Amino acid sequence: MERNFKKFLSVTLGSVLMSIGFYFFLVPSHLVTGGVTGLALIINSLIPNFPTGGFMILINIVLFILAFIFIGKEFGGYTMYSSFLISGLITLLEYYFPHVEPLTDDLLINLLYGILINGLGYAFIFSQNASTGGTDIVAKIINKFTHIDMGKALFLSDFSITVLAGVIFGPKLGLYALLGILLNSMIIDKLLAGFNVRINMTINSVKNQEINDYILHELIRGTTIYYARGGFSNDEKTIINTIVTRKEYLKIKQFVKEIDPLAFISISFVNEVLGEGFSYHRDNKPTK
Repeated sequence: MERNFKKFLSVTLGSVLMSIGFYFFLVPSHLVTGGVTGLALIINSLIPNFPTGGFMILINIVLFILAFIFIGKEFGGYTMYSSFLISGLITLLEYYFPHVEPLTDDLLINLLYGILINGLGYAFIFSQNASTGGTDIVAKIINKFTHIDMGKALFLSDFSITVLAGVIFGPKLGLYALLGILLNSMIIDKLLAGFNVRINMTINSVKNQEINDYILHELIRGTTIYYARGGFSNDEKTIINTIVTRKEYLKIKQFVKEIDPLAFISISFVNEVLGEGFSYHRDNKPTK
């Protein structure tokens, strides 16, 4: 239940960020960075009174079918939620803030802030095995079957829309848009890597049993025990090794500090961990 709530919250936050970045920074400057939202922006420029949010809802319905078929029900469900939320939020923004002007006269500033906000929103959503719909679904399918990073897959799926934007809005805006999807790709991959970082802890303490019990029973994490000999003291040592999240690392560090201030702890950052508790959870173990 807690895991599902965090996933729901993360997808919701990401959707809100993307709505803000798109509507207040990219739309007023005609900066098309791909996706169904970008395609909607192109059509909106040709037909000024065209309902952008409504178009996004319609085009996404077709792509939802692909999401359920190729990725799965959970991905499809959260993608549908995110897509409709973004479309609904943009429709509300169009109603309460019609005819929004660019916040600055500098296209580069508008692009950078729009991409930073959108990139953070994408990362929140992609980290939960969801998407915003549209070409994100195409990107996820590319990612699933070719194992290309999500940012790069999104670049591939958005490239043609960006080229079309260059034709409609001119080469200057087209080149800015191309820069935008390149930056978006890099930001998403970097942020996703940061979200997935885990901490590998090695603990050398005379209170090894208490520490091991705390990790196993309080944090519900696994440990590996190594037996070693001190190079200087020649004493037998019991070394605990575990891989945990940042939050769990802080809890372990505080616990060890309280019971054994002289304990020796070393840490290293791990970009990816596969196995129970990380790539899947106890309630959905893969079957043989």
